[in-house]
Amino acid sequence: MRLNSMSYNNVWSKIVCVLVILALYNCANRGTPTGGLKDEIPPEIEKTTPENYSVNFNEDEIRIYFNEYVKLKNIQKQLVISPPMDYEPEITPLGTASKMVKIKIKDTLKPNTTYAFNFGQSITDNNESNPFSYYRYVFSTGSTIDSLKVSGAVLDAEKRTPEQFVSVMLYPFNETYTDSTVYKEKPMYVTNTLDSLKVFEIQNVKAGTYKLIAIKDQNNNFTYQNKTDKIGFYEKTISVPTDSLYTIKLFKEVVDSKVMRPKQVAGEKIEFGYEGELQNMKIRMLADLPENFEYRIVKNSETDSLYYWYKPKLELDSTYFVVSHKSFVDTLKHRFRTIDRDTLRMKSLQTGTVAFDEDFLVTGTTPLQDFDDSKISIMDKDSTLVPFKSNFDTLQNTYALKFDKSEGNSYKLQFFPDAITDFYGKSHDTLNYSIRTKLEADYGNVRVQLQNAVYPVIIQLITEKGEAKYETYAEKQQYYDFRNVEAGNYNLRVLFDSNKNGVWDTGWFLKQQQPERVSYYPDLLDVRAGWDLIQEFILE
Repeated sequence: MRLNSMSYNNVWSKIVCVLVILALYNCANRGTPTGGLKDEIPPEIEKTTPENYSVNFNEDEIRIYFNEYVKLKNIQKQLVISPPMDYEPEITPLGTASKMVKIKIKDTLKPNTTYAFNFGQSITDNNESNPFSYYRYVFSTGSTIDSLKVSGAVLDAEKRTPEQFVSVMLYPFNETYTDSTVYKEKPMYVTNTLDSLKVFEIQNVKAGTYKLIAIKDQNNNFTYQNKTDKIGFYEKTISVPTDSLYTIKLFKEVVDSKVMRPKQVAGEKIEFGYEGELQNMKIRMLADLPENFEYRIVKNSETDSLYYWYKPKLELDSTYFVVSHKSFVDTLKHRFRTIDRDTLRMKSLQTGTVAFDEDFLVTGTTPLQDFDDSKISIMDKDSTLVPFKSNFDTLQNTYALKFDKSEGNSYKLQFFPDAITDFYGKSHDTLNYSIRTKLEADYGNVRVQLQNAVYPVIIQLITEKGEAKYETYAEKQQYYDFRNVEAGNYNLRVLFDSNKNGVWDTGWFLKQQQPERVSYYPDLLDVRAGWDLIQEFILE
C-alpha cells in the first residue's frame, strides 16, 4: 500500500517525537544534578556613595552597593555607631534582600568629628548567609579622619566566661566630666565586643585624655542604669595616642535599698517589693492597734519581696507603714482589701537523694510558729529511730531537722498532727516524707592547696552551670578538703576577702571602688566517684 505524502509526514513526525522523548529520558537518568559547589564567598562592595573615609562630609544619605543580593541580620545588636547618635539612622533593607544598603541619617552631625559605622556580622549574602565581617564605613565632618585607637579586653569580675555584646566607651576627660556623666550622657567614642570576642578596639579616636568605661548595656541607650546594667572602669585616665592594652572587669553593683508600695495579696497578708540589701530592714504599721496585735515578716523564696502577716484582722480602710533601713526611712500608704486568708499547706524542700551534711527542710504557705519535736519521728531502713535536732529560720519560714546520716541508707520522716502549728493556730494532718543517701564510693573527694594566697579567701567548687555548690572560708595556709563531692566537672574559684567581712564584695562605680579579686584555676577539675583529687593552685 502506498502512503500519500500527508500520511507519510504524520508518521515521520510521530517517530521524531518518540526519539526525542527517549533521548530526554536517557539524559535524565544518567545522573542526578548536584547543584554545584556551595557558595562560601562573602559579598563584595562595588562602590559607596559618598566614598568610604570621606572628609568634609555633609550628606544625609549613604549608599553601599554590593556585587550580589545581601540582607541585614540582627542589625539592632550588631551595628555600632561611634559616636552614638541621638536619633538612630534608618538602615535598609530590613527583612528583604537588596544589592544596596542605605543609611538615612536623621541626626545633626557634630562639626570636626569622625564617625564610624561598624556593621559587625550583620551583612550577609542572601543565599548562604556568608557574612561580610566587620565592615566599617567611616567619614569625617572635618578635614581629617581621626586615626588613633584604644585597645584591651573586657573580663567578668566574678564569672569565668565574659559577657557578650559589651559596650566599651571613651568619655573626654575635661571640666564637664564627672562620675555621674555615664548615667546621663552618651560617650564620645564607642565599640562593642559583639558575641564572639572579649577583646575590644576603639578606632578613629582623636588625641586627648579620656575615661574608659565598659557597660553591659541592657537598654542599648549608651548610659548606665545600675538596676539592670553591669559596669567596669579603668581607674586612671588614659592619654591617646597610647600603645597600652587596658583590662576592664565588669561587675554588677548592689543597688540602693528601696521598698515598693505595699499591696494586699491575701487576708492579713501584705506584700512589699524591695531592691538592694534586705539585712536590717524593718517594717512598722502606723495605726491604733489592739493589745493582742502580732505580726511576722517572711521573705518570698522566689522573688525580691517581703510578706507582712498580721493578726487579728483589722477593721481599717487604710493605714501607713514606716519602712526603715540603715540607708533610708520611708512612709508608705496602704489600702486594705477584703480577701480570703491563705490556708496552711506544708511541703518538703528535699526529695530523693540528700547529701550526708544536708539538713531536711520543710516550709509552709503561712508563717510557721510552734513546733513539737515529740510528734516528729525519723526512722532508717532498719526501723531504728534516729535522733535529731531542730532549728527554725523565721525570715525564710523553714524548719530544719539535722541528723546524722549513714551511707546507702533510707529515712522515713513522719510529722504527726500538731507537730507544727502556724501563726494563726492551724495545723496539718499526718505528713510522711522519704529521703535516701548514696554510698560514699559514689562521691569523690577534693583537697585544695593554695600557693601565694593573701588570706582570708573563699574557696569554691563551681558547677559548669555556674552554681557555687561547695565552698569553704580559708584564713591560713593549710590543706582544704571538700568531702563527698558529686562526680562531675568543676571550676575551682578563689574569692579574695580583702576587707575581711566574710563575703565577696562587688564594685561601686561612684566611689571608684573595684570589686574584690577573683581567680579561677585554668583547667576544669574532673571529680570522679571513689577517687581522691589533690589540686595545687598557684595564684599570681
